[in-house]
Amino acid sequence: MGPIPFAPAHQTIITTPSAANAWGGERTGQEATLSDRVVSYAIDASLDAGKHRVTGKEHMTWRNRSDRPVSHVYFHLYLNAFESDGSTWFTERKVLTAHGRSRGNAVLKDGQWGWVHLQNVAQDGTALKWSFVHPDGGPATDHTVVRIDLAQPVPAGGTLALDIDFLSQLPRVVERTGWWGDFNLVGQWFPKIGVLELAGERGATAPRWNVHEFHFNSEFYADFGSYDVHLDVPSDYTVGAVGQLQGAPQVASGRTTYHYVQGDVHDFAWVAAKGYKTLDGSYTGPGSPQVDVRVIYQAEYVASAAPTLKSTIDSLGYFSKTIAPYPYHTVTAVIPPYNAQEAGGMEYPTFFTSEGYKEVTPGTISQYGSDFVNIHEFGHGYFYGILASNEFEEPMLDEGINEFWDDHMMRARDENLVLATPFMKWLGIAPAMSGYQMERLAAELDRPEDPLAQNSWDRLSSSSYGTVYTRTTTAMHDLEQRIGEPAMEKAMRLYYQRWRFRHPSVADLRQALVDGSGDAKAVNTIFDQIVYGTAHIDDRVADIDVQEVLPQAGVSWQDGKPTEADQKALDKQIAKQRADWKKAHPDAKPGSGGPFPWHSTVTVLRDGARVPETLRVSFADGSHEDVRWNDDRRWARFDFTKPSKVVSAELDPERQVYLDADKLNDSYATKPDGAASRRWTTDVAALLQAFYSTLVTL
Repeated sequence: MGPIPFAPAHQTIITTPSAANAWGGERTGQEATLSDRVVSYAIDASLDAGKHRVTGKEHMTWRNRSDRPVSHVYFHLYLNAFESDGSTWFTERKVLTAHGRSRGNAVLKDGQWGWVHLQNVAQDGTALKWSFVHPDGGPATDHTVVRIDLAQPVPAGGTLALDIDFLSQLPRVVERTGWWGDFNLVGQWFPKIGVLELAGERGATAPRWNVHEFHFNSEFYADFGSYDVHLDVPSDYTVGAVGQLQGAPQVASGRTTYHYVQGDVHDFAWVAAKGYKTLDGSYTGPGSPQVDVRVIYQAEYVASAAPTLKSTIDSLGYFSKTIAPYPYHTVTAVIPPYNAQEAGGMEYPTFFTSEGYKEVTPGTISQYGSDFVNIHEFGHGYFYGILASNEFEEPMLDEGINEFWDDHMMRARDENLVLATPFMKWLGIAPAMSGYQMERLAAELDRPEDPLAQNSWDRLSSSSYGTVYTRTTTAMHDLEQRIGEPAMEKAMRLYYQRWRFRHPSVADLRQALVDGSGDAKAVNTIFDQIVYGTAHIDDRVADIDVQEVLPQAGVSWQDGKPTEADQKALDKQIAKQRADWKKAHPDAKPGSGGPFPWHSTVTVLRDGARVPETLRVSFADGSHEDVRWNDDRRWARFDFTKPSKVVSAELDPERQVYLDADKLNDSYATKPDGAASRRWTTDVAALLQAFYSTLVTL
C-alpha cells in the first residue's frame, strides 16, 4: 500500500451519504463514553502574561482506525496563520476582502504577530523530524500543517503516543484568538492532529488525511477525544476553559494552576484576563446533568453579564427540548473587552465568546443583538460541537444549520429585531422584523455565486461566504414551510440522533431530512437548487386581462340552418340588461357584478428555478380565490369566469417563499394598489432604520 493521500483540496462537495457504520456506527447511548475517543491530550501550559506567550508540554495518544500501518502523521499548527503575510490565511484575505465584507481585517504591527513553534517531538523517547506541507497547494510560506515522521509505524488498530514541547505566541486579536491588553483568548493554540477518514465517511472511498491548511474563512475539524489540561497563570488573572475544573486551584509564588478535564469533545480553548469578574447560574432539565453556567466579563460590560447568563440558560432549555438534552456539565461564556471584538462570537465545546454592550435595553436592537449572539454561539455546541461537522469543507452544516435553528428559537420566544433606540421608541418609531426576514435580506438571492455545499475557501468573496449563514437559513425556512414545522423538527431530531458524536456530511443531512419528513421531493428540490446549486428564484405576476362576457354577434346554427345575430339588436339588448341591473343594484361598485359575468386571465412568469406557489386572486366584490402553481411551466395563465372581475393578484400571499429574490413583483393590480409593495418594502425601511439607530449609539 502506498502513502495515505490528502483529502481533495477543491472537489469537496459531497453528494453520497456516509456508510451506516461510519465512525463506528450510530451511538446508542449504551457505550461507555459518549463518543468514540480517537485521541487524548494531556497538556501542561504556562502563560507569560506580559509576552502573551504559552509554554506547553503535550502528551498525545491517537488510535489508528485504518486497516494499514501509518508511518507519518499530520498536525495543525493553526497559530502560524498569524505568523506572516505569507500564510494561506493572509494571502486569501487580500483577495476575499477586496471583493466582499468580512471580519478579521485588523492589521498586525511589530510585536503583534502570532505563531506556534515545535521545540521537540518524541515517540517513546526518540526525537522525531518534521516538515511543513501544503495539502491545499498554498504558498510555501504557510506553516499551518506539519508532517511528523515516526520512528516506528503505528499498526492498523494500534495506538501512537507522542510527547511534544511547544511554544505558542498569541497574536494581537485579529480573528477568533489572541490578546488585547491584559485579555488573552487562547484558542487554536496547541499542536492538534488531523483527521484520518476511512472509506464510507464523508465521501471518502479509501483512507485519507483530512488536514487542510488554515484558510481565511475556514474554521476547524478534529477527532473526538479527551482533554486533561493544567493551566498556570498569574494569580490576579481570571480563568475560564472548556470542561470542568478539578478541585481547588493551586496557588504558589503569585501564580495559580487550574486543572480542567473534559471528555467527548474535539477542541480545548481558554481565557486568562486580569481583573475580570464572573456571574454564575445553573440549568437543570430532563436527560441533562446539572449544568453550571458561568459568564466572565470586564466591568465596562457589566450590563451584558446578566442578559448573557439568561439567554445561555434559555438556550440550554430550548435546544434540550427541540433537539436533545445537553450532555455536558458546564457552559462558559466570555465577553471580550473593547478593542478585542474580533475575539467575540466564537465557539468551542462548552465554551464560547459573546459580545459586550454598555447598555442592554429591553425591546431594542441591543437586547436582540445580545440574545442572538449568545443563542448562536451556544447553538454551535450542538452543530459544531456534538455533531462535529467539518467546518473547513462544509461550513453550512455548522454556521448555516445552526443559524436556522437560532432563528427558530427566536421565533418560538416571539423575539423580533426591533430596529429602534430608546429615543426612536419615544418618538413612536419602532420598526421590527423577524430573524428570518433579516436573513433573507442578506442572503444575496438575486445572484447566488457559490453553492451552499461548497467549502469555505473556494468562494468568490467573503460576502459570498457570508451567505452560508443567511442563504442556508432562508432555504431551510422555505423547506419548513413546504413540509411543515412538526416534520422539520422531527427530521432535525433524527439528524442529531444519527450523527451525534460522529461527523456528518451535507449528504447525510439531506438523507435525515428526507427520512424524517417523508417528503423526498421537497427536500431534494431545495438541495438540488440551493444547496448543491446556485439557483435563482423569482416568480412574478405579469398581467391581468379582464373582459365582460357578452352575448356574441355572428352566425349560429339551428336545425341545420344559419342564423346571423343582429349587432344593433344585441347592443340594445345589452344596454337594457345593464340599465335594468343598475336600477335593481343602485349601490353596486363598478366591476363587482352585473347582468353579465366577467372573464379574467391572470398571467404569471417564472424567472429561475421552480418553486411551489400560491396565487391569490382578488375580485371587485371583495372575495378572493387561491390557486396553486406547482409545475414546471415557465409561465402560466389562470382563467376565472365570475360575476365579479379580478382587480388584483398576488403570489405567496402568506409570505412563505423567502427564497424569491424580488418580492415587489409578486403582486399586480388593475388599478394602483401599494399594499403588497408596502408590505415588502418595510424590509428596506427597517434596514435603514437599523443603520440610523447604529449611528445614534456609536
